[in-house]
Amino acid sequence: MKYTYACKKVPLNDSIKDYAEKRVEKLEKYFHREDASAFVTFTVEKDKLCTVEITIRDGSTLLRAQTTEPDGDMRGAIDAAVSYIERQILKNKTRLAKRLRSDAFPAVPMDDFSVAEESEFHIVRTKRFSVKPMSPEEAILQMNLLDHDFYVFRNSDDDSISIVYHRKNGGYGLIVTDEEE
Repeated sequence: MKYTYACKKVPLNDSIKDYAEKRVEKLEKYFHREDASAFVTFTVEKDKLCTVEITIRDGSTLLRAQTTEPDGDMRGAIDAAVSYIERQILKNKTRLAKRLRSDAFPAVPMDDFSVAEESEFHIVRTKRFSVKPMSPEEAILQMNLLDHDFYVFRNSDDDSISIVYHRKNGGYGLIVTDEEE
């Protein structure tokens, strides 16, 4: 697995980097590709609040966790993030096992973020990603793996751009777009 590290408001020392690498390595058993990569971001806010964000990409499957620990406990935040990703994998083991070996999920390029502004609205970040066909169930699984509230995908049933989302009262919603004629 290839590792990339980023630090925000904190210098990165080798012992923390080695610890993160050692902990993330235990997740390698779930991935079958040599090109899997892990992107780890370390942040320290005021009051010694440590945040670790881990994003693992295996082909087009993304797994993400962000954890925060008080009192400057960076190792604790790393442990919590790795445990969270492992729970995601085990929770969805049957469905995810099939998809980790295939390209069922669309890739979200990490380098395609840009900042844009309009006269009335302040857009702080734009994400661009390819949209591959998948079923709504696959899109819900990918949304849960990314720990997001919604997910945009191309519906394999009718080739429309669709959105799945978490409903406030529980369950999931599906928005299907129609093309205007």
